Amino acid sequence: MSIDFQALRYEYTKQGLSRKDLDDDPIKQFEKWFTDAKNSGILAPEAMSLASSDGKNVSVRTVLLKSFDKNGFVFFTNYDSKKAEQISKNPNVEALFPWIDLERQVRISGLVKKISSTESESYFHSRPRDAQIGAWTSNQSKIIASREDLERSFKENTEKFEGKEIPLPEFWGGYRIQPENIEFWQGRLNRLHDRFIYSNNGKDWDIKRYAP
Repeated sequence: MSIDFQALRYEYTKQGLSRKDLDDDPIKQFEKWFTDAKNSGILAPEAMSLASSDGKNVSVRTVLLKSFDKNGFVFFTNYDSKKAEQISKNPNVEALFPWIDLERQVRISGLVKKISSTESESYFHSRPRDAQIGAWTSNQSKIIASREDLERSFKENTEKFEGKEIPLPEFWGGYRIQPENIEFWQGRLNRLHDRFIYSNNGKDWDIKRYAP
């Protein structure tokens, strides 16, 4: 291998993280860090790596966070996709926001559930029209013969819905991750990073510092 990985070594020097810096509410703390990420100009601060498992196989992919509040973190997908299949068998998931430019990451673990069809429909109709057609076109996670077939299907759906409101596909919608643990990680010198984990105790949140 010709790549010198030692030359890629990077020291984390931006700032530290102490308990007094943290809000007692992890959702408010996430909002602060998400706003920092958005204002920093990094690409797609809403992108999160979502890990799911059917109990045997584990899969990780990038999805986009579309909303969050005290009830959890919402993303959308095809309900016939591989991730949806795994979620139906095992609702335990983890999501990671890797804001590397800020030397930060947030890790969320918890149970995921479908949101209501009303919520899904509201978001679906807020999407650009081509994205709505794309949801009807993509048979996500299934084998396709060619790119041309995919584009042909998109064209056919464009013609099918011309001049009409595009309905929400029954196979498409949102999920909400209901967090049980939320970790805030800040890079520090000598790999002595700061890690704080909020754990839901059923009433509020316990906050503990963990070794890096």
